[in-house]
Amino acid sequence: MDLRFQQAPAAEWQANTVLLFNFKDEPITESIPNLRDSIPWITITPAIQDAKGEKNQVVVAYGHPSVPMPRAVIVGLGERKKFKLEVLRDAVKTAVLKCRELKTDTCAIPVETLDTIEEENAVLIEEAVASALISLHTYDELKTTQKEPAHTPRWMGLLSTEDNFPDDLHVAARRGEAAAAGVNYTRDLVNAPANIITPAALAEKAEQLGKKYNFKRTILGREEIIEAGMGAFMSVAAGSDAEPKFIVLEHAPKGTEKDDPIVVVGKGVTFDTGGISLKPSLGMQDMKCDMGGAGAVFGLFEALGNSDIERRVIGITPCTDNMPSSTATHPGDVVTSLNGKTIEVINTDAEGRLILVDALTYAQKEYKPAAIIDLATLTGACIVALGQHAAAVFSNDDELSKEINATGDQVGDLYWPMPMWDSYFETLKSDVADMKNVGSREGGSIHAALFLKQFIEEDVRWAHLDIAGPAYNAKGGATGFGVRTLLELVRKGV
Repeated sequence: MDLRFQQAPAAEWQANTVLLFNFKDEPITESIPNLRDSIPWITITPAIQDAKGEKNQVVVAYGHPSVPMPRAVIVGLGERKKFKLEVLRDAVKTAVLKCRELKTDTCAIPVETLDTIEEENAVLIEEAVASALISLHTYDELKTTQKEPAHTPRWMGLLSTEDNFPDDLHVAARRGEAAAAGVNYTRDLVNAPANIITPAALAEKAEQLGKKYNFKRTILGREEIIEAGMGAFMSVAAGSDAEPKFIVLEHAPKGTEKDDPIVVVGKGVTFDTGGISLKPSLGMQDMKCDMGGAGAVFGLFEALGNSDIERRVIGITPCTDNMPSSTATHPGDVVTSLNGKTIEVINTDAEGRLILVDALTYAQKEYKPAAIIDLATLTGACIVALGQHAAAVFSNDDELSKEINATGDQVGDLYWPMPMWDSYFETLKSDVADMKNVGSREGGSIHAALFLKQFIEEDVRWAHLDIAGPAYNAKGGATGFGVRTLLELVRKGV
C-alpha cells in the first residue's frame, strides 16, 4: 500500500474511505471541523450516533456514493485518561482491517482527527502509518489454491489543510513506512519454512540487501568459519549437511566509516531439532522461528536502507540449522570458542548461546563497539517467566537497559529487566572445561545470559534480549519483534 499526502482545502480531499478516531463519550464531529464542513453528511448520518468511542468499537458510516469521501470508518480509543500509543496502534489496525473486509480501494486519515490527542502529531502519524502497513501485511506466497491475495487498499492518504504538507509530518510518515518495511521483512523471513530459508538463503538475502542499499557485507562459509577458530559455532553446525554461514552487514554512511559502531547480533538457527538432545516432535514445526534474532537484524537493515540515519551499524548473524546425525556434537563433548574458552556441551539443544558467543567475540575482535546488542529466541525458560508478550533484557549497563525499555515502550515492544548475579554461575561450572553450556533448570534464562556474559570484555556496553516469547506465536506467526526497538536505538545513537 502506497502513501499519499494531500495538502488542500478539505473540500478537495479525496478517498474512498476516511478513517476517524474518537475518545469515549466525545462526539467525533467535534474533532473534525474541516471534514465536517466538506462532507456535511458526517453530521447527520444516523450511524454517527452509534460511535460512542469505546475502545476498538467500529462504526461504518455512509454518505451519498457520489461525494468525494462517501464512507467513514470510525474506531473508538476508549477513555482519554487511559490513552497510550498502543491504543492508537490497535485502533489503526482495527480500521485498516475493516477496510480490507469492505474491500475499499483507498483510505485516508485527516490529521485533524489526531489533533485532540495529547501527543505530538509527528509521533501519532509515524505510529499510525507503521501500524497500518504492518497490520495489512500477509505471508501467503506459498498458497497456490488461494484465488486472490488478501485485499489491500491501493493507497492510504494523509490529509491536511496546510498549503504545504508539514515537513515534520511528512518525515514522520516516511519513518513509519521504513519501520514497517523492516518489520515485515523480518516476518517474511521468520514465517518462511526451513527448506526455503536456509543459511545459504540468508546469505543470498544479505547479498541482495547489500547491493540494493550499498551495505558492505562479509560472508564466511564452513571452511572459513573453521579456519577462524569458531569452535562453538561449528559444534552446532557439525551435524548438518547444510552449509553454515557467518554473515556480517555494515551500514556506514559517508563520514561514519571510522566511527565506533553499534553492533547488533542475531541468533540464526534456521531450524532447531535440538541435535542429539532431540526435542519432542509436538510443535517442532515452529522451530523454523529459531532464527528470529537474525531475522530482526535483517529487518533492521531493510529499515536502515529506507532511512537517512547517519550512524555506523554492524549486523552479525551466525546462521546454521541444528540437526542430529553421525557427525553431530555429542552431549559431553568439549569445544573451544573463538576467544579460547572451552565449553562442555551438556545439552545440544542449548545451541543458540554457542553460536552467539563466537559472534560476540568476533564483534569485539573486529570492531570497537559503542554498544553490542544481541537478540535471540534463546530460552523456553524466558517464556515461562514472562509469557509471550514481553522479552527479557539482560545488560551489564543500567543506562543501556533503561534505554531499551523506554524505547520498547515507545514503539510497542515490551521488555522486562532481569538480573545476572554472579552466584548463578555456580551451576555453569564444569569439571572438565571452563564452563558448561547449561546450568540448573531453575533460572534457565538467567544462566543463558550469564553464559553469554563470560564472552563480553569488561569495558564493553552490552545487552542481551531474549525474545523467545514475543518473536513468534503459533496462531499469528512471526511478529517482527525487536526491529523497531533496534531502529530507534540506532537513531538515538546509544
